[in-house]
Amino acid sequence: MSVQQADPLEDVLTLIGTTSHLSVGLVAGGRWALSFEPPQGVKFNAVRRGRCVLTVDGEPEPIELAEGDCFLLVRPRAFTLASGSDVRPVPAGPVFAAAADGVARVGEGDDVVFVGGRFGFGERAQELLLDVLPPVIHVPGHTAEATTVRWALEQIDAELRDRPLAATLVTEHLALVMLIHLLRLHLVAAGPGGTSGWLAGLADPIVAPALRAMHARPAHAWTVSELAGVAAVSRSTLAARFKQVVGRGPLDYLTGWRIELAADRLRRRDETVEAIARQVGYGSVSALSNAFKRVTGLSPRHYRGQGGRPVP
Repeated sequence: MSVQQADPLEDVLTLIGTTSHLSVGLVAGGRWALSFEPPQGVKFNAVRRGRCVLTVDGEPEPIELAEGDCFLLVRPRAFTLASGSDVRPVPAGPVFAAAADGVARVGEGDDVVFVGGRFGFGERAQELLLDVLPPVIHVPGHTAEATTVRWALEQIDAELRDRPLAATLVTEHLALVMLIHLLRLHLVAAGPGGTSGWLAGLADPIVAPALRAMHARPAHAWTVSELAGVAAVSRSTLAARFKQVVGRGPLDYLTGWRIELAADRLRRRDETVEAIARQVGYGSVSALSNAFKRVTGLSPRHYRGQGGRPVP
């Protein structure tokens, strides 16, 4: 069966309103160690030169970072960057507060150079994206698969160094490019069992075609049999595999995604509830209202009247 396919990762990143912000750079040398408070948003750092050790609260083992490596800190956890595990850390806050010309310095020399920042998201990011990711994502920079990440980092370096017109805007967009590639690399490296929820479904050869089909046509009256045809498996195989990988059945997932789309439209736009109901696959306002209230506890009109709130 030939069915239009969509990109669920793109859909989710668009819906949750992903933004990026670059922070002050860091240059370190000799024996040094910095302790960081739990960050707001998703923290990222890339080692542009040298090597160091990353230690994250709650993670059993330190992570060796080499030149070109990147990491995403998905949970708000304290962490330490250091030249070695035997150095007592100092708080990073005063070091970054004393930064000059956009660069903070610690230790002696410039053995290690970092670029970093954070990604911000809308109110639905926690459940839709962050909860299905591991607390820390480490992407080695030496692999062929990380070529685009290296390219983005080189362009960010050039923008920060030369400061051409609109450099801040360009670097923020380059950081978003880097985030997407880091998530792609994580999916490939983790495999079907390395993540959870819909993100795990994207890495599963049976579930992924059904997921993409539902995202391409969320208003279509999908049946499990039709989705099984898209995935080229039996109805029972798709139903069992989908629930095993994603954590709920395909039609339950479809309902959840329709409600996410409806809630997003209610928060952002002036469309009528009737129009939104048709766009997300419900033939009437009452049908949408019943499903919306079952998922969120509010009717669509009450949800919009209260300015929108996170969908449970």
